[in-house]
Amino acid sequence: MPRVLTDTRQTLGTATTCVLVFLIVLRLASLAGYPLMDTTEGRYGEIARKMAERGDWITPWFTDSEPFWGKPPLAFWLTAASMRIFGVNEFAARLPHFLMAAAIVVLTFGWARRAGMRRPVYVLPLLATTVLFWMVSGAVTTDMALCLGTALSMRGFWLALQGPAEHRRRETWIFFAGLWITLLAKGPVGCVLILLPVGVWSLWTRQARSVWRAVPWLRSGALLVAVAAPWYAFAEARTPGFLDYFFIGEHWNRFVVAGWQGDRYGSAHAFPRGTIWLFLAGAIFPWSIVVPLAAWRARQRKSTSLQVDGASDTQAQPSFMRYLLICGLAPCVVFTAAGNILWTYVLPGLPPLALAAALWLGPRDDGFARRALLAGTLLATALFVGRLLDLTAGGRAEAKSAEAVVQLYRAQLQPEAPLAFVQERMFSAAFYSAGQALHIADPLQLAHERPHELLFVAMPRVALAQLPKAVWPCLQVVGDAGSYRLFLRKPCTEQSAAMASHAGANQEGGEGEWKN
Repeated sequence: MPRVLTDTRQTLGTATTCVLVFLIVLRLASLAGYPLMDTTEGRYGEIARKMAERGDWITPWFTDSEPFWGKPPLAFWLTAASMRIFGVNEFAARLPHFLMAAAIVVLTFGWARRAGMRRPVYVLPLLATTVLFWMVSGAVTTDMALCLGTALSMRGFWLALQGPAEHRRRETWIFFAGLWITLLAKGPVGCVLILLPVGVWSLWTRQARSVWRAVPWLRSGALLVAVAAPWYAFAEARTPGFLDYFFIGEHWNRFVVAGWQGDRYGSAHAFPRGTIWLFLAGAIFPWSIVVPLAAWRARQRKSTSLQVDGASDTQAQPSFMRYLLICGLAPCVVFTAAGNILWTYVLPGLPPLALAAALWLGPRDDGFARRALLAGTLLATALFVGRLLDLTAGGRAEAKSAEAVVQLYRAQLQPEAPLAFVQERMFSAAFYSAGQALHIADPLQLAHERPHELLFVAMPRVALAQLPKAVWPCLQVVGDAGSYRLFLRKPCTEQSAAMASHAGANQEGGEGEWKN
């Protein structure tokens, strides 16, 4: 091979590695760079903060008196434990999810090596720089915990059958450990995302009998139930009604009933059936563009695009490629008929899809493959840097969080005067105020809530027109922060309260006249 060509390929590989390391460091550094945003990060961050504060590791709490039955506790356990170590802040809340993402990348790379792939290193940029994986790696959600469980099980199953003989017993236990994680991260839906592709692949390749013999399904399955069931039993005993809501509501009605109205913690997300496939295309960007373009380019250069020193990985391991594609597309298949979905539902499919792309790229001309990887990594870098600038310098994160207005309130140095949020119930307000912020749903109540006390009031600027005129004499503007305006409400007289009530009667069914 000409030395110039070798040097060029090494340069491409080094450049890709440097950009990838930069993105990883950037993501780690960004964890503390912007506030928790509502509703998802604020909600899950506050639930974990309550768990750490109360020491209640059985029941996640939605409010001080309402349990959160929407998700099992694994992600909350990890986030709460991080807060116990590093304090209640954005870095502590997001760090466990970043570490789980790093673990998934390492596990996937190890899977590629043990599966005998030609270029296992290719999987690193293909997975770490997909837009969904990168974003969720620094977000307070329950999705990365689910992805960790499915990645462990998908890897463990394959290597228990096809990996080195000395490691197969260990990989079997890894398979069931992944199932346990999914049960405590999301519930039975996680097991479906694992067992469905395993069953389909076993039947498609006619290996069902060998699969049954290779994996101790009954013994390990019984152990799985024994270690996962206690939390579910304790949760039902602590807050009766949990099992019915979780299994029937969250695992059936949420996906079958479009616009399901039974959600206790928000609103359902209604989309046309099949939208999950569009979410997948967006989730794997930029590789949803780069890999098809690389495939088209490879067809144009068919005589030179494959390595000449042996068969391609896809030719040598067709069964492996089938398994990866089945696992990668399983979330889309499961949620095709669902109307209530989010784009994060495709996250468990990203590790096997990254492996499938690396398996295809492996036997290609090394310079061709490395140019494709560098192009995709650079495109991802531009996207992610732009996203972070939008969240920080652009103020998008601040606009979706109550952190700035809580800080403005604290700067007034009047802790004896509580802070109340009017109209909207922001979870980030509870998180940043350590659960002390009050909530006033109706602006008309401003004249009646602790009428003889000083009260700081935060209200979305877009909703200021709903404040009745009679309340304004009681309010002194402190300043604007994020999407809020902070007021100091002075003690209201009985006359002011009566005027506010009269104004409320006149405004019923209409809008206030005051404009911002």
